[in-house]
Amino acid sequence: MLDRLTGMEVFAEVARQGSLSGAARAVGISPTMATKHVNALEDRLGVKLVHRTTRRVTLTDAGRRYLDQVERVLSNIAEAEAEAAAERVEVAGQLRVALPVSFGTRQVAPLLPEFMRAYPRLRVDLGIDDRKVDMVAGGWDVAVRIGHNPDDTTIARKLASCRTVVSAAPDYLARHGTPETVADLGAHNCLSYTLSHDVGPGRWPFGREGKVAAPVTGNLQADNGDVLVAMALAGQGLIYEPTFIVGDHVRAGRLEIVLLDHPPAEMPGVYAIYPANRRPSAKVRAFVDFLAEHFGTEPPWDRDLDLPDASVT
Repeated sequence: MLDRLTGMEVFAEVARQGSLSGAARAVGISPTMATKHVNALEDRLGVKLVHRTTRRVTLTDAGRRYLDQVERVLSNIAEAEAEAAAERVEVAGQLRVALPVSFGTRQVAPLLPEFMRAYPRLRVDLGIDDRKVDMVAGGWDVAVRIGHNPDDTTIARKLASCRTVVSAAPDYLARHGTPETVADLGAHNCLSYTLSHDVGPGRWPFGREGKVAAPVTGNLQADNGDVLVAMALAGQGLIYEPTFIVGDHVRAGRLEIVLLDHPPAEMPGVYAIYPANRRPSAKVRAFVDFLAEHFGTEPPWDRDLDLPDASVT
């Protein structure tokens, strides 16, 4: 079956050139193939579109009416392609971004006004969810993730480091004592995050490679870090959370970092993820570059924190 769009292009060129051979040259096909395309259009429509003579091809009345519609269709396609191509070089259109809840709310959302002022023709659609999203099925342009699992469907760019700490409210430590070793954690109420494969209920890893496992128990677990922070602030127990969640509370004295005999396990970092099956558009590149510039070599959430020495095993 011949391509209908090519048939329209051939027919439009026949009208301009006045011959099938001229239309064939303009489209880049053979005269025989140009003739087949016009014949296929006439067969599909059930009307005669052109009069053929040995010297010239002219349009029938039906052909002239059809030409008006064809030119409109071809013009709309050209405009759509031009607009799509422009988005590759111009930061415009809609940008769909998937963000984890706590990081997106605390670290990305406050930066968005500056980003959107810089690109006034851009519309941003945010999806906030701690669970991993399907980039292609969900139609996401870019996602920000804490850590990433390399695969063939996505490309990842590291935006910043990600440190974790054990912390608790001063009130809790005053009532229950401050643990000094990872073994001491077993005697404390440890509030755990359920969506992490590494730092989850029942086990907190320590040491540079996370090989020192501390069995823990607690009376609360949740799939959202801010819920755990709220409980810790209320003096309910210890939490093992990234500094991008607890940093502000530590600086304000509402939480205290607990230094143990092994440092927290290293986290993979904060990554921007985008589909591997297409080149990132200008809007994706602008967004990722913007975040990387603002997070820099020293993430703002780690500034002025007395963090454990990660080089200690």
